[in-house]
Amino acid sequence: MPIQQLPDHLINQIAAGEVVERPASVLKELVENSLDAGAKKISVDVINGGEKLIRVRDDGCGIARGELALALSRHATSKITSLEDLESVVSLGFRGEALPSVASVSRMSMTSRTADADTGWRVDADGGALSAPAPAAHPVGTTVEVHELFYNTPARRRFLRTERTEFGHIEKWLRRLALARPDVGFTLTHNRRVVLQLDPADSEDARLARVARICGDTFAGQSVLIERQVDDTAISGWVGLPTFNRSQPDLQYWFVNGRSVTDKTLAHAARHAYRDVLFHGRYPAYVLSLSINPATVDANAHPAKLEVRFRDSRRVHGFVSQSLETVLRDTRPGGHAQSPTLHAVGYSDPQPTAYLQSRMPLPSRDDRSAIRDTLAVYQHATAVSAPVQPADDAEIPPMGYALAQLAGVYILAENADGLIIVDMHAAHERIVYEKLKKNFDEGTMVRQPLLVPAPVRVSENEADLVERLSDTLESIGLRVDRAGPTQLMIREVPALLKDSDAETLLRDVLSDLGEAGQSSRVENAVHDYLATMACHTSVRANRILSINEMNALLREMEQTERADQCNHGRPTWTALSMPELDRLFLRGR
Repeated sequence: MPIQQLPDHLINQIAAGEVVERPASVLKELVENSLDAGAKKISVDVINGGEKLIRVRDDGCGIARGELALALSRHATSKITSLEDLESVVSLGFRGEALPSVASVSRMSMTSRTADADTGWRVDADGGALSAPAPAAHPVGTTVEVHELFYNTPARRRFLRTERTEFGHIEKWLRRLALARPDVGFTLTHNRRVVLQLDPADSEDARLARVARICGDTFAGQSVLIERQVDDTAISGWVGLPTFNRSQPDLQYWFVNGRSVTDKTLAHAARHAYRDVLFHGRYPAYVLSLSINPATVDANAHPAKLEVRFRDSRRVHGFVSQSLETVLRDTRPGGHAQSPTLHAVGYSDPQPTAYLQSRMPLPSRDDRSAIRDTLAVYQHATAVSAPVQPADDAEIPPMGYALAQLAGVYILAENADGLIIVDMHAAHERIVYEKLKKNFDEGTMVRQPLLVPAPVRVSENEADLVERLSDTLESIGLRVDRAGPTQLMIREVPALLKDSDAETLLRDVLSDLGEAGQSSRVENAVHDYLATMACHTSVRANRILSINEMNALLREMEQTERADQCNHGRPTWTALSMPELDRLFLRGR
């Protein structure tokens, strides 16, 4: 065939193959346009999973009559005008492909009115063919209706799933957009039934309430707020405690300058921050927003704008990882308001008369004499040395004071709220591990020369990477020389890892450096070695502890970073409040 220019209609349909994957893709593009227009309330109506109708109505700035038809033309946009604008994109949409692409595979109508216009105007598009603008009654803002998606491309329509599945994708995307913009109100209806209604959230409590609506009350109750800024980079949002983890990475939301994205650098930084506190095979949960200079982010890396590229990915990785680690260090008793809690079995239904009883008087939270008396009785019964007693005006610490040891494994303690149960081996393991890490991190990396240098054959790109990042490798204890175009020689390794497989370690490090711009393989390997040492030197089960020893362990937990979990991610303690204990025994019913 001779080379020829493709017709505009075919070009739009090709673009639709990249931008319009399914009805949820249409919703994403239309709602992002509404957000760019400054909307504060957005209403979405969906019929038959979006296949029959997707209607998005907003109260934004609107579109002038003379620009309605232009808005449905290819690469027409009001959001960028020059290369400088493209290099510093601050809007969600800017390519000018979404509306004409959607119009080419559906029957679309767009009605809009600006604040200075006396009436609204409407334009229709049927398979890409536009009608002349006609007057229409409409408030300030824009309404876009997409009917019969893929009606003229039956091959694409056959790839759609069931109505329930397609609507599930729509609801998922709207929830993501609602997390990105808590200041905007959203309403979603499906087949004329209200599914989601979110009011604008202007305060921190209201934003957390929105997070709870979308991510669940359990996540909101087991997460902590993070807000940190360094120069022109800031991170904010909610980080799930390590005790709240998932079997899949299905509760991980990243927003970069208000745009919902999936990014390997950010995901790797989060995994690195959780490496010491998460159970093996589990995934953390978080809702995080990264604000960064738009000039340092390429938002044009994906046709649907689902991915971004950072100009300095190593700096972004380090900033995110360090910020999350700072928050996770305070996962210790009293470090955050939220603490690991064992939820007691509750009886919410009315109980039979036989269970009713008057509530017996219980000691007040401020009555510290009850705790001291209990300790004194236990001390007398077991003939142990007198434990350290709190002064009359002393605050009861978060972990309270030890009462007894159960089965040689658990420490039972009482604090101001109720009962504390501690796994003494797991708790002591974390305490020892953190001390070993601190001693190691405060010293310089000791390297062990290899008696016989280990040769490693790599690709030429990897060999170039070693030469370029030789200082980085030496800072983590690896001294590697280039012996040829594709030949490396490992001459020194960290002393603690002298018995490890040096070649495998180097290959893993190079893989991380190539993907994320930095590597924590050596640090992780050293920490694994220290964790093993901590595990073998911690107090063992069936070791009888005195009350003083138990109290000393509780005080150490309150001062140790990440003490809520052991090195393997298991919880070290749990709590049962007095109301939960009352429900267990049906008191007051």
